[in-house]
Amino acid sequence: MNSFDYSLIQCNEVLRSGGLILYPTDTIWGIGCDATNEKAVEKIYRLKRRPGEKSMIILVADEKDILKYVEEPDQGIFEYLEQAAKPTTVIYHKAKGLAKNLSGHDRTIAIRVCKDAFCNQLIKKFGKPIVSTSANISGASSPQNFKQVSDVIKNAVDFTATYRQEEEKTAPPSSVVKWEGGKISVIRP
Repeated sequence: MNSFDYSLIQCNEVLRSGGLILYPTDTIWGIGCDATNEKAVEKIYRLKRRPGEKSMIILVADEKDILKYVEEPDQGIFEYLEQAAKPTTVIYHKAKGLAKNLSGHDRTIAIRVCKDAFCNQLIKKFGKPIVSTSANISGASSPQNFKQVSDVIKNAVDFTATYRQEEEKTAPPSSVVKWEGGKISVIRP
């Protein structure tokens, strides 16, 4: 079995059991879990030593998935995303159907439609959104490739994807925008 398929199967099993995965995304390596499981989300906050009020990004496989996790999304955002030149995370108001400790106190949630083949397949196989947060302790630099992920993180997750571990290329984090009333505010270009 190749590393792509092996990693998909193992990541899926760990996600279903409420565990944490270390996996390649469309941007940088991330720590992930079931975005609907409060206990799993809490494990990430503890691992990263990150305050609970600082929300995390979730990945979905398709734009239509946004409709499942956001009340009343503005349809104009879909046109914006079609034109985006790089992976773009959008902060939406009124999150729904997700772990309560995942969205901000104001019920905002950051969602990225992930087009990366591995992540997209994983999300579809799992059938739910996946948390994606940089594979580092809060405040430390985000690793640009697998080799830069600290042993603390590697040893704390339940499974590490074998797929793409050898890659040394670097990828920037996604753009982050907030969509309000049909207007875009760029938070991270």
